[in-house]
Amino acid sequence: MVGNSCKNQEPDLLTMTDYSNSEIPNILSVAIMEMCRVRKGEGFCPSEVVKWLYPESWHHFMEDVLREMMVLYQIGQIEVTQNQIPVPPDRVPVGEVRIKGKF
Repeated sequence: MVGNSCKNQEPDLLTMTDYSNSEIPNILSVAIMEMCRVRKGEGFCPSEVVKWLYPESWHHFMEDVLREMMVLYQIGQIEVTQNQIPVPPDRVPVGEVRIKGKF
């Protein structure tokens, strides 16, 4: 059953690696936090982060940036809103969201 066994399964975006105790931070987490610092309280879309890092192939990294966004949100480093309402921290939102740093 190796090969096609995962074909129809959607990835669980909330099964995430905990980078909070890691010596090597995830580049997307670092980029999200850097964009928060640069934006100084102004919200931005997760796609802006991956477009900044990977301008030619950003769409391939959307799932990854959403996963890292939720890790940072769950540990209280950022705010994540949809239509100016905080999203539930236990599931990845569908549709457009905004990220804002908590400094």
